[in-house]
Amino acid sequence: MTAAGRDWIGWAAQLACLFEVLAEKPGNVTRSKDCARLTLGHFLVSAAAVGPAFRPEAGSRVGDIIARAAGDTKRLAGVNTNIGIVLLLSPLVKAASLDHPEGLRAALAQVLLDLDVRDAQLAFRAILAAAPQGLDTVEKGDVRTTPIDYTLRAAMAMARDRDSLAREYVTDFAITFEVGLPCLTALWASGSRLSEAVVQTFLTILAQIPDTDIARKLDRQAAVRVCGQATEVLSHGGVYTEAGRRAIARFDEVLRDADRRYNPGTTADLVAATLFCFLVTEAHPDMVPDLLARW
Repeated sequence: MTAAGRDWIGWAAQLACLFEVLAEKPGNVTRSKDCARLTLGHFLVSAAAVGPAFRPEAGSRVGDIIARAAGDTKRLAGVNTNIGIVLLLSPLVKAASLDHPEGLRAALAQVLLDLDVRDAQLAFRAILAAAPQGLDTVEKGDVRTTPIDYTLRAAMAMARDRDSLAREYVTDFAITFEVGLPCLTALWASGSRLSEAVVQTFLTILAQIPDTDIARKLDRQAAVRVCGQATEVLSHGGVYTEAGRRAIARFDEVLRDADRRYNPGTTADLVAATLFCFLVTEAHPDMVPDLLARW
């Protein structure tokens, strides 16, 4: 891969992080709202921090990308802002660097099958260092133990029923490619502003997929209730109607509690993955000014 190609992959990853946080998604840190000691500044610094890791050299392994991106984020931002995004974007970045003749998802399938024990060790250490809220305690595949006997894909398979990000690793990113990307691509093609398309895509994913962060901090029933509330918002038109925008404002108030228990963080991570896939499959560097003009 040429240096120019690596640059676009890295830029696309950073832009995905930036576009995700700048969109006014209910319950998340956005351009206008902070969230329980996390600010927009933390996320902007985090987007800058991952740049070097997300310009992969030939031979870079997913575990190495995860370790560097998470470590650099912790060093610069000082807090866990993006471990979920790092876990999702790292195999996507590796896949984008392969120039697979059958496209990004085929390349991703190859990358995921190639994951090994070392990838798992590096990823689990990064997760522990980030110390996300509400980690599950489980008998097998617990991130607090060194998974010497498991590849990263096998470790994710153990968590697939309780963690949407883990499930992406064993379904070739089904949520990203089958829910998020078709929604975002169609909205952009229809002439939507990018900021509106991002929010509508967020609501579409949240309506269908119970948010893992909410389920961990509360329970699955709470996450399912939030899915129902997102569905109701979409029934009013979401970001594209006045009634929908009023519903989004009410939804935001429900989700924005002081302890971030209702923060749909996993859904935001999936939106970042969707944005990256959109950028590397539907856009190119010369198109970025148009993306900004239609923000």
